[in-house]
Amino acid sequence: MIYKIRLDALEFFGYHGVQQHEKDFGQNFLVDCHLDVEAGSEDSIDSTVSYALVADELERVATKQRFDLIETLAQRCLAAVLDLDPRILRATITIHKPNAPLTQSFGDVSVSVSGARGD
Repeated sequence: MIYKIRLDALEFFGYHGVQQHEKDFGQNFLVDCHLDVEAGSEDSIDSTVSYALVADELERVATKQRFDLIETLAQRCLAAVLDLDPRILRATITIHKPNAPLTQSFGDVSVSVSGARGD
């Protein structure tokens, strides 16, 4: 069976951005992670992918490294998640930057990347 696991709006503090104040002071980022997982039908954590482990891995990538571009952050999160468990067949990662340095009023700035195992 293929299951869809969704983690939405995981919030992490990071130092990602091109502008110097983003590198110096950091800001909050939101991460969405949507997974296609090949899992069994048993009522056991061993038959699926732990979303807690996925969240921990996303936090590690988003907080332990610094990137100029949220596109790069999204790509690194995607690679880390796909490498986490062979039952993860496909993933989409969206990075939201709620405090993007724009002069205009906006609701959201985000970048998404998708990939499958073996891509």
